[in-house]
Amino acid sequence: MEKRQVATIMSKKDIDRTLLRMAHEIIEKNKGVEDLGIIGIKTRGEYLAKRVADYIYGIEKVNIPVGVLDITLYRDDLKEKQPPTILVKTEIPFPVEKMKILLVDDVLYTGRTIRAAMDALVDLGRPKCIQLAVLIDRGHRELPIRADYVGKNVPTSHRESIKVRLGEVDSLNQVEIVK
Repeated sequence: MEKRQVATIMSKKDIDRTLLRMAHEIIEKNKGVEDLGIIGIKTRGEYLAKRVADYIYGIEKVNIPVGVLDITLYRDDLKEKQPPTILVKTEIPFPVEKMKILLVDDVLYTGRTIRAAMDALVDLGRPKCIQLAVLIDRGHRELPIRADYVGKNVPTSHRESIKVRLGEVDSLNQVEIVK
């Protein structure tokens, strides 16, 4: 059995500082937060989206609407999955029409998750624009997708993986690289 090496590359403090910086970048690039809606991709993107919205509120004193997007049925690897697919509910409590939508996810890798998210999103309406924020960009794109806001670039090999652990799901806040 092969040994797994785990290295922590971001602590809770690092994650918090990074999300605060990204919130400032989002406000700056959008010249404020008018018509901005934030949608997190299930599962960890949901919690990162809520955290970014909280940081934006701390800066601008404006509540940004936050939604959750389940992309399960839009994945192109659905047929490859062995166990029955469990559907999680998409909850977007605001119209996406004519809004600037910020998609949030934990790790950007091949780009396939983001493509599925965009497909799911446009089925709900036509946003003014779609921006992407990710905590970690690990490279190895298979599709021409890039993030507008990146917390940290972490070049990896295909044999490595990135594990984002968030207190809301994992009772721990850190990012690990697993070899």
